[in-house]
Amino acid sequence: MKVVIQRTTKSSVIINKKREEKINNGLMLLVGMTYNDNEDDIDYIVKKVLNLRIFSDKNNKMNLSIKDIKGDILIVSQFTLYASVIKGNRPSFNNVLKYDDALVLYNKLVNAFKESNLNIKTGEFGANMELNIINDGPVTILIDSKER
Repeated sequence: MKVVIQRTTKSSVIINKKREEKINNGLMLLVGMTYNDNEDDIDYIVKKVLNLRIFSDKNNKMNLSIKDIKGDILIVSQFTLYASVIKGNRPSFNNVLKYDDALVLYNKLVNAFKESNLNIKTGEFGANMELNIINDGPVTILIDSKER
């Protein structure tokens, strides 16, 4: 499982040009899943994201977590994180987890984040979405659950 984490002052996702979900100070998570991901990957990602100290303390040092600041999290599925461009110019998506399995895992990931009691918003799995991200810092971090 790969997650692109962006520290944000404000972010939103517009789903199918109709519904919008918004957050303020917090994290935008772009989540991709591959064929051998499972609940262990979810546990690792959730613990890592919730405890990652990337928010500034009173001394302007990155020393606080999303839990410490009681920030918001916006989670958006993004299967293209597992695109391969090794051969040719058209991305291959052979390593992407199949839709039905990915949907189940994505919902489990979202529910695990909701247990944190933070304000959790989501996009819609498989939908066409437009993202608006105001990256703070900028701070962008990639976590791959297979690289631990």
